[in-house]
Amino acid sequence: MLTNAQAKRLKPEEGMVAVGGVRGLYISANAKSETGKFTLRFKSPVSGRRRDMGLGIFPELGLADARRLAIEARGQIVKGFDPIEERRLAQEQAARRMPSFEEASRAVFETLAPEYRNAKHRDQWISSLQAYVLPKLGAREVNSLTIGDFAQVLKPIWLDKEETARRVKQRCESVMIWSVAHRYCDVNPLSAVKALLPKQRGTADRVQHHPAAPWRNMPELISTLTGRNKLSISRQALLFLILTAARSGGVRGAIWDEIDFDAAIWTIPAERMKGGQQNRVPPSRQAIDLLTAQSSLRLGGDWIFSARVMMQMSDMTLTKVLDRVPTDGVAHSGPRADWRAELISRAALQAS
Repeated sequence: MLTNAQAKRLKPEEGMVAVGGVRGLYISANAKSETGKFTLRFKSPVSGRRRDMGLGIFPELGLADARRLAIEARGQIVKGFDPIEERRLAQEQAARRMPSFEEASRAVFETLAPEYRNAKHRDQWISSLQAYVLPKLGAREVNSLTIGDFAQVLKPIWLDKEETARRVKQRCESVMIWSVAHRYCDVNPLSAVKALLPKQRGTADRVQHHPAAPWRNMPELISTLTGRNKLSISRQALLFLILTAARSGGVRGAIWDEIDFDAAIWTIPAERMKGGQQNRVPPSRQAIDLLTAQSSLRLGGDWIFSARVMMQMSDMTLTKVLDRVPTDGVAHSGPRADWRAELISRAALQAS
């Protein structure tokens, strides 16, 4: 293993001399001065090519420190990182101005805003941070924020406004994850903030679900809907909702191009689904018959259940129909949860 005395006596003609102690660590003497250059030679785990990484100048950087830097670089290589690229990224990060939490929040908001279909929900994202977080933490640089900082802004609303507090926490976490991803900081403080907050009472037992029509009421409900010689478009829409167990918005926004009569499939595109994924619904024979009869009229143009060519059925139309029939269910969930689940369980019992 090379000593300081030996390193000082090195000659340029000796070329690169192994320092020892760390694989691939070398020193070479400078012909124009009594100095040497430390180099770590390694194979990049990213590109697979051999690379030479300069570590510093001897004797300003001693042998012990050169070995320490080489060991750290070797540790990055073992983890699959190229230490030269990691150093370059670190230098770029240091050269960039560190954003404040408010600047980072607005950058994240600009990224997320186009994804919101509802303008009210979109605006609530940034307005909640403006109300509860930015006045206290907005001017702070993101890499200076701690778990305690976020606990302090969340604590006043954590028990009194539980749902709001959870949403604010989620939005703060999105900002800090963005900051970690852009290498402005190393950790997301929100991941452990609950450890400094009291346990919330929880709202699961207080959630008020939309009422669903009991399956036993289906015969009476269907009889009432179909009791007239000519069904209105709104009643046809409600009947189709029941037959397909679909959501109100899915039925009201349905267009003819989504229906494949040959395959008996209704394909709802991802942009119309709450979860953002395409849904393929196999309508029953009764539902197909209803669509077939309706297709001869096409009063709503592309819309299946509309009497206006330029406008789909409003969300209140189905509610008004339900107000006139004997049920406590609402069109948002319709008979879906209670009725469908009950029928499935009864069919399973019969099959067993």
